[in-house]
Amino acid sequence: MRRWRRSAAIAIASAGALAVALSGCTPQQSVSIDVPAQVDAPLPDATVAELQDAVTSAMTATGSTGAIVGVWAPWSGTWVSGVGAQSLAGGEVTSDMSFRAAEVTGAMTCDVLYELAADGTLSMSDPVTTWVSNLPGYDDITLRELCDGTSGLASYTATLEGAVLGNPERVWNPRELMAYGIARPRLNAPGAAYGTSATNYLIAGLAVERATNEPLATVLAERVAQPLGLSSTFLPAPAPATPGPSSLNGYWSQPNAEGVWNCTEPADFTEMSSSYGGAAAGAVTSITDLGRYAQALATKALLPADSDRFANPVPVGPDQPSWFTAAGGTFQAGSLIGQFGWTPGYMTAAFADPATGMSVAVVLNNSGGNKLTSAWLAWELAAIASKAPAAAGQTLPEAGLPWTAQQMRDNIVGNAICAAPAS
Repeated sequence: MRRWRRSAAIAIASAGALAVALSGCTPQQSVSIDVPAQVDAPLPDATVAELQDAVTSAMTATGSTGAIVGVWAPWSGTWVSGVGAQSLAGGEVTSDMSFRAAEVTGAMTCDVLYELAADGTLSMSDPVTTWVSNLPGYDDITLRELCDGTSGLASYTATLEGAVLGNPERVWNPRELMAYGIARPRLNAPGAAYGTSATNYLIAGLAVERATNEPLATVLAERVAQPLGLSSTFLPAPAPATPGPSSLNGYWSQPNAEGVWNCTEPADFTEMSSSYGGAAAGAVTSITDLGRYAQALATKALLPADSDRFANPVPVGPDQPSWFTAAGGTFQAGSLIGQFGWTPGYMTAAFADPATGMSVAVVLNNSGGNKLTSAWLAWELAAIASKAPAAAGQTLPEAGLPWTAQQMRDNIVGNAICAAPAS
């Protein structure tokens, strides 16, 4: 277990990061999100019991000691809660704690690209080389393909996981990370297929900075966080820090030489440099911000009504269900639109139904194990919430989710890296 961190330094670094993220920003007009009004009531006890059981089961499977979850069913009610503990030694998890947003950051980076396209600053059909230098031979890749995940570029994280595991406090230059990504063999020809890659979002972030002549942290604050009222969401400065003065601890279990996962002494990654995730996974947030952001993302609240961001979804992979597709820096799962992923210490997911307004957001505090786990958990929560009884005067909508809660639970349990402690 890595050493305990200095709380004073953490608070100072976090405050400095927020100042960097917001400095020089001119707030845009606030943006409304066109979803049904939320019933001002808690979800029924029976629904909450099912939701909590789903979260604790996923915590056990991933070796997470804690989680934060938010579920908003406009016709029925809300459940927002911290679950578990900060560590095996205890410590309360509260719902207002900060954590790393993981690949939800990439969706925000693509928000900005599509906004810049809408105002005529750039075109999503532009070659990446128009906006990012030192990419010779990559003019066959467009900005749209970066966000769609169809560029064919491999992820820099595939090369550097060992380096960040050994030195999470290292500050990375985004162009150095880009170099590691493009040095790997291409996954496929541009536009041919989807492939998960942090390099896509990293390059998208560089394009944003070139097009706006501003740091990405400033642009995300101006064009995403401030218009949506996301007061706890920002891209921190690169200096090593926790996600905030009050943050969820983050851990990263690793397997030993025999393939057995260390579920009792996972490495502590609460404090690290945000530069490793950067435009792909470096932002920090809170669960209420994440739930609101999921609704904004699903409804394209930041974009013109005629935006084609989600117009051409592509299959995520031949081994995935046909209802699971990708487009515009997001994933579509049945009627849900959102994003999920991991960064050292955290697995995060946020999805919303643009028609019903149902939104689910969750973070687990161990990034070991199958990287689809946070998505499976969000979809399990959505399946449960979609059946929450309607409050007085409300009507239960047709959710139409093409999976059951039990199917998602089976996926999580079937890919578990940890077991429940012996009683």
